[in-house]
Amino acid sequence: MKIVTFGEIMMRLNPEGYLRFVQSEKFEATYAGGEANVAVSLANYGIDAAFVSKVPAHEIGQCAVNALRRYGVDTSTMVRGGDRLGIYFVEKGASQRPSKVIYDRAHSAIAMAQPSDFDWKSIFQGVDWFHFTGITPALGGRLPEICLEACKTAKEMGVTVSCDLNFRKKLWSQEQAGETMGKLMPYVDVCIANEEDAKDVFGIAAADTDLNTGKISHEGYISVAKQLCDRFHFKKVAITLRGSLSASVNDWAGMLYSDGKAVFSPTYRIDIVDRVGGGDSFGGGLIYALMSGYEDQKAINFAIAASCLKHTIEHDFNLVSISEVENLAGGNASGRVQR
Repeated sequence: MKIVTFGEIMMRLNPEGYLRFVQSEKFEATYAGGEANVAVSLANYGIDAAFVSKVPAHEIGQCAVNALRRYGVDTSTMVRGGDRLGIYFVEKGASQRPSKVIYDRAHSAIAMAQPSDFDWKSIFQGVDWFHFTGITPALGGRLPEICLEACKTAKEMGVTVSCDLNFRKKLWSQEQAGETMGKLMPYVDVCIANEEDAKDVFGIAAADTDLNTGKISHEGYISVAKQLCDRFHFKKVAITLRGSLSASVNDWAGMLYSDGKAVFSPTYRIDIVDRVGGGDSFGGGLIYALMSGYEDQKAINFAIAASCLKHTIEHDFNLVSISEVENLAGGNASGRVQR
């Protein structure tokens, strides 16, 4: 089984520990991006995972490629060109102080990409699954057109398509997101969203829910998933349900909806080490489970357990094994030392 993911990989710069930006005299540098994070998760689970993007043909671009190769991701179809690699800065929150992300990604290599950079028929040879997120078309330029071409080619070649809506208000407006994503969704089989995405992108809100207090209505999210399926004919809709008690403590669960039926995972209360990449780790776990033929309940349990563990790992990549995820999904949440 082989998957291709497509999007931007950036340099992440963050202060050490929980220092604020203005306190920091040095920053840790790592590399990540929504679809790249998914590819790393799947490679760790033993799936043949390839990441497609465009990075500059200089040493910093190569650093991003090397970060993926380190974990077994196929980078052979990555394109070289453009002037810069995007950067984002992360200040980790604690207690009642939220985390903060600042982007410096304008005119990055992938944002300036052209349709001619990607031969999708060649890229999708022997591929079973294609994954992208709403972040990629939000980068502008020709990327909405490139994503549409990729989705159309994938469907023509019988490749399953998944998309994480991943709305980013710093990249585009709700109106822009709704218009562009609405054109892409008819090609998507599996839609992944968080508790806010459907409302922000398509105006579909969950009733009887207050995200600021952590109040989550199961019936409200079943209705959201049903409306998404009715509008776009998705085969499955997966939604993460985050109750933010503080920046340090979250309740974390998920729902998977298909064929008019919803199943919910257990809810984990997480003491967070690093929450950036949490949604991507959910997507990676879900895709692995569905590619492996798991039934819906087992699939959502695996995906949420995988992403629960990611919240305990520094930086964006979810560096966990199948056995670690299965142990947690099976009920072993004690965190006792493994000897």
